[in-house]
Amino acid sequence: MSEHHIKRLILMRHAKAAFPLGVEDHDRPLAQRGHTEAPLAGKWLLEHDVVPDFILCSSALRTRQTCTWVCQQLGDKAPTPKLESGLYAAGPTSMLSVINHVPETVNTLMVISHMPGIQSLALRLASRDSDQDAYMELASGFPTSAFAVLEHSGDWATLDGQDAQLNSFVVPR
Repeated sequence: MSEHHIKRLILMRHAKAAFPLGVEDHDRPLAQRGHTEAPLAGKWLLEHDVVPDFILCSSALRTRQTCTWVCQQLGDKAPTPKLESGLYAAGPTSMLSVINHVPETVNTLMVISHMPGIQSLALRLASRDSDQDAYMELASGFPTSAFAVLEHSGDWATLDGQDAQLNSFVVPR
């Protein structure tokens, strides 16, 4: 299969969030560290030519703010993100269901969501031929602002388990 048919999936955890008193979890903003680290993710994506053409973002405030920082770094190459309430507090199966319905015209998809679902999904999708160092780092934890870059040779609808090659696990700092 030619590289043109490869689907690239970027699974990102939101940047570091604050814990203000009296604020519902869904409405928690980024902490100062989150505002510093989130742009570094966008910068890495741009520098490594891993630019999404579609972004699905949880509806929570901290994921929306993370997405804004990433898109700011991507500049003119940034797609218009789609808020997806189904990604908030979602487990890996629910997240995968959302991904399975992405149009096939999308070649590089970025999903910005939450723990523990985002890590569980990345581990579920990572195939045996994944980069072992990236897999071990991913398995040991998924810090805020971190993201996994996977490649899948099939359609979004066929993505299921151990059928995407994990190529990178990045913790921007």
